[in-house]
Amino acid sequence: MRIKKILKHALMLAVFSPFSCLPHAFAATAPTQQVMHVPGSPDFLAVDGASVWVMNRGRVEHWSVSGKLAEVKLGHPCGAMSVAFGSLWVADCKANTLNRIDLKTAQKDVVIQTGIANPRGELNVVSGEGSIWVASDGSGKVARVDPLTNKVIASIPVDSETYYLAFGYGALWGVSATHNTLQKIDPQTNTVVKKTALGRAPGFLAAGEGAVWVQEQGDGTVARVSPETGEVSGRVKVDNSLMYGDIDAGGGKVWLRTTDHQTFVVIDPQTLAIRARVGAQTGSGALRYTPEGIWTTSHDIHVLAWWAKPENIGN
Repeated sequence: MRIKKILKHALMLAVFSPFSCLPHAFAATAPTQQVMHVPGSPDFLAVDGASVWVMNRGRVEHWSVSGKLAEVKLGHPCGAMSVAFGSLWVADCKANTLNRIDLKTAQKDVVIQTGIANPRGELNVVSGEGSIWVASDGSGKVARVDPLTNKVIASIPVDSETYYLAFGYGALWGVSATHNTLQKIDPQTNTVVKKTALGRAPGFLAAGEGAVWVQEQGDGTVARVSPETGEVSGRVKVDNSLMYGDIDAGGGKVWLRTTDHQTFVVIDPQTLAIRARVGAQTGSGALRYTPEGIWTTSHDIHVLAWWAKPENIGN
């Protein structure tokens, strides 16, 4: 009877889609994590070589697996950050600004008056095509910043409440959680060239492993979108909900930070099978992939974690 229950539970966790009809076996050996206790509320992450920048209350902190390296105080740092052009780029939801922090000195160099679209803090700052991009106005605008001049060089009209951004495959991608749309923005013309209908309450997204991947938070699914056509090419059901978590792609896998039942999920980008459910349920947080390891945060329990050898996770 116990074996039957275990098999039933495993089948409930298996994922099926029009593009994947067989569940992928989970890894036999559970990955282990190196835990670093971070006072406050560690959340969004930005990789800086072998180290990582961690958003916290009133500050951003620089960490490695050996410990804390530096911190920079800000009014209300918010949203996902970006490392590019020798700097950390981070939004401040109190000042409604984009802030540039020197990676070598850990000093705030420049404050740019961009506006911030979502004062609640769910948004992205991203880099691509020689620019920094941030959702700057909730009525529907994305600011493009030139890192050479630290000036806004374009304000791009988008659907209202477009907060979530990613750059990849020669385009900027923006998600509106209220219009349930993914928008493809051409950086050559600074215009939306394609809109894709999504499921309920789409949120964070990532570009990589051959597609654009979007959390459909209200449906508990991840949508795979073709960067060429802008059309949904498949979906994977992960949980009842994906509020709020995070997502990244790399190393032949899609990495999804979840809120319910586990710390993160590993998805096969080709078959859309869930290859692993990793760690204990720790509430919401962020995730970033590197070839050497996966960084995760769990802000409710004040933890930054390092999961080594991602090539072995979910095989």
